[in-house]
Amino acid sequence: MVPLVSLSSLIKGRCDDTEQVCTLVKDWTGSNKLANIADLLIGKPMAVLGLILFGLVLRWVLHRVVDRIVSRAEDGVLPDQVNRFRRGRAAKVEAAHEARNATRRVQRAKTMGSLLKSIITGLVLAIVGTMVLSEIGVNIAPIIASAGIVGLAVGFGAQSLVTDFLSGVFMIFEDQYGVGDEIDLGEAIGTVEAVSLRVTRLRDINGTVWYVRNGEIARVGNMSQNWARTVLDVSVAYDSDLVKVSRVLQDVAHDLWDDEDFKGKVLEEPSVWGVQDLGADGIAVRVALKTAPGLQWGVAREMRQRIKARFDIEGIEIPFPQRVVWHRDERDAAGDQPAEDTAGTNGRMGR
Repeated sequence: MVPLVSLSSLIKGRCDDTEQVCTLVKDWTGSNKLANIADLLIGKPMAVLGLILFGLVLRWVLHRVVDRIVSRAEDGVLPDQVNRFRRGRAAKVEAAHEARNATRRVQRAKTMGSLLKSIITGLVLAIVGTMVLSEIGVNIAPIIASAGIVGLAVGFGAQSLVTDFLSGVFMIFEDQYGVGDEIDLGEAIGTVEAVSLRVTRLRDINGTVWYVRNGEIARVGNMSQNWARTVLDVSVAYDSDLVKVSRVLQDVAHDLWDDEDFKGKVLEEPSVWGVQDLGADGIAVRVALKTAPGLQWGVAREMRQRIKARFDIEGIEIPFPQRVVWHRDERDAAGDQPAEDTAGTNGRMGR
């Protein structure tokens, strides 16, 4: 008798305008009781089933959108156009580096895709569940009010956390940097050791570990993506033969390019760009070498060493700041005899 009592307690008087099954049975039979029973046994389950199907379809569509975004994130924001016109060694080196970067991008994009899919599933489940409760007659006003209050409290209390999370999501999707990259975040410059949705951890050249919130990162300089460039400004004296200097620099850079120890580190034939600056102490001539990412500093150190050795052989002077010191003894100060001038360099006195 309990089911009958429960059923009778659920039967109401008139059909609502939104209850189509109830209205249809009422028109057929003219009985409000039969119409309400039909709505309870047929209309409500069909409405709940429709909501569930709607939730499944919505979840499928949103997951497809996430899959499309993930596929774009796997390609990266820097398209592989630098390899299209490369030949030989440079093309192989850049292709290998791009393959490593692509593997990293795919893994991170899939991780973020799984996270977003889980969030979407939870939101759809909560929305559809609330609608189902409303359909079967549960008062959802307290639920919505509670959710609104909780959301408002979280929004005010965790604004920075939400900002960090969203910034981390976009950073990972856009592949701005990853573990092992040399990056410049402003005050913090170093090698990335860990990346999460909230903070980025990097270690600078002195060994200091920096923890930077993703929401506080206004700009990122990545020195480890695709390729790098070593740019050296070599100073020579004003009386130097600039044609000879350019030829010597080109020979030194070309020897480094042909060195077996640097195959794969220098990606293109180096070039001398010419006079860069007319300074107070000398003329700066610029030479540039395109290198593999992260290797530009080692190539620069090797180039400086080779340039110094070659300049010594060629007799090309590398200027240095000079200083003239005037020495005057007491008799000179008294005007007994002319002052004696002496000149020295690097702060040393002439005598």
